[in-house]
Amino acid sequence: MELLKIDHLKKRYSSFELNDISFSLESGYIMGFIGPNGAGKTTTLKCMLGLTPKDGGSVQLFGQDFFQNELAFKQHIGVSFGGVDFYAKTRIRTITDVVRRFYDNWDDSAYRSYMARFHLDEAKRPSELSGGMKIKYALALAMSHHAKLLILDEPTSGLDPVARDDLLTLFQELIETGDVSILFSTHITSDLEKCADFITYIENGRMIASCEKDELIASYRIVKGTAAQRPDIEARLVSAKTHAYGFTGLIRTKDLTDRDAVTVEAPSLEDIMIYHAREEHQHEKSAE
Repeated sequence: MELLKIDHLKKRYSSFELNDISFSLESGYIMGFIGPNGAGKTTTLKCMLGLTPKDGGSVQLFGQDFFQNELAFKQHIGVSFGGVDFYAKTRIRTITDVVRRFYDNWDDSAYRSYMARFHLDEAKRPSELSGGMKIKYALALAMSHHAKLLILDEPTSGLDPVARDDLLTLFQELIETGDVSILFSTHITSDLEKCADFITYIENGRMIASCEKDELIASYRIVKGTAAQRPDIEARLVSAKTHAYGFTGLIRTKDLTDRDAVTVEAPSLEDIMIYHAREEHQHEKSAE
């Protein structure tokens, strides 16, 4: 079942434009939302939730317009935009007492379970928590009312590798029933390679791709060759790096031919992001 559908979402600022962002997410899957700093990821998430007014496009949840059913639908969404910095001197238990009142389906046993799993002490104040612990507390709040959709902005940022792995395991546990979906933005693309089913990739406010993770990776290849081989393939490269032995670049798989006498490898998500960012930078320089 299609849980979330974003169609032609737009937002204009004086120096930035989010232009025609479209993607959808079915129930029971994890979608990674990626792009460089300033690509528009947080703006997209905030426009989706009505936290920032959009200038165009539509948002549907459960097949219905989100903004016509906003209060009811927010009962089914868990949101975390990083750590909890409000009420820095207030004890965690007091903050939780306030938050739980907003949700009809608040589950105190689930909340206690997450607090124990994250090793969080309700007697502490946000000002006493590390950045990683603030993120864990924000996630505990977001996941404790049986949300059908979790929207998380950089949920693994600031966590050590062990804590990140535990959180990714928890994400996979949450979607096992097929009732919960997770949309989360991150710069740590290795996390997505472990757990994401789909990837939506934006850059400079525009869509690059939204598809299955394996499909995205399969649609590109890393190519390596000598300086003499580069002219034959240059025009087809997304971008490339020059080094002492020749060049390394990214190419769309469909643009490779049997005549290309270069070394070909599968890219990582990070490779795809890096080379697209180089392409964008090259375009900006040529336009100056």
